[in-house]
Amino acid sequence: MFKISNFTNNDDIQIINELGPFQVIEYQRDLSVSPDNAIMSYYCQEMNIKKRQLLCDLSKANITIQAGSMQWMVGNVKATTGIKGAGDLLSKTIRGKVTNESAIKPEYTGSGMLVLEPTYKHIILLDLNEWNQSIVLEDGMFLACDAALKQKIVVRNNFSSAIAGDEGLFNLGITGKGVVALESYCPYEELIVVTLDHDVLKVDGNFAIAWSGTLDFTVERSGKTLVGSAVSGEGLVNAYRGSGKVLLAPVLSEVKPPKEMKEEE
Repeated sequence: MFKISNFTNNDDIQIINELGPFQVIEYQRDLSVSPDNAIMSYYCQEMNIKKRQLLCDLSKANITIQAGSMQWMVGNVKATTGIKGAGDLLSKTIRGKVTNESAIKPEYTGSGMLVLEPTYKHIILLDLNEWNQSIVLEDGMFLACDAALKQKIVVRNNFSSAIAGDEGLFNLGITGKGVVALESYCPYEELIVVTLDHDVLKVDGNFAIAWSGTLDFTVERSGKTLVGSAVSGEGLVNAYRGSGKVLLAPVLSEVKPPKEMKEEE
């Protein structure tokens, strides 16, 4: 039996989202400041640059997380590698190499609480039931998921995607019933959801951070001819074709954490 005080019931902490076994908390004020960083902390707060954390209730589901993201855990919690034999180890090692994700993602089981490290990125919770139980993620987006979900390598349909589309040849795909937590530089309120029904979405640049596994991703000319592409000034575009959803970021930006956070990491 355990009791946690002065955490989620602290008036400086707000639960901003919860879905399945996950809760996302946000620190409304950073009280751990010194005269040296007070100005930076003030403007960070004004611009919604706040620390956020993911809380995982293991009594609701076993959880798989990105390696190195655990901060603390309490109660009946056991950590495993999630490896189910030599073949599974080889498969996960290869998947980690080609998707720029950690090869081994630890799995936590039990009935306690798992808390991940704070981040200045936005934490987005997605229910895969709303994505036809299949989603493909941009590199570096994965934070945690229900351990019942299956992870796999998604290979591009052609090599043009890797060479010309400013995307890797491989991506991390997640399938099944459950919730996945993503880290994003943009808040969910600014993300654009495009739902396709036997149609095509063309994007100039890698603004798509996640898309349905049912969609085909290719790279093609923005116009029907080379001359048309040259006139439009766009050249090659990323095309998502079929039926499913695409999650688009309006801008490509990176949130650089304050100096003290870098030192802690």
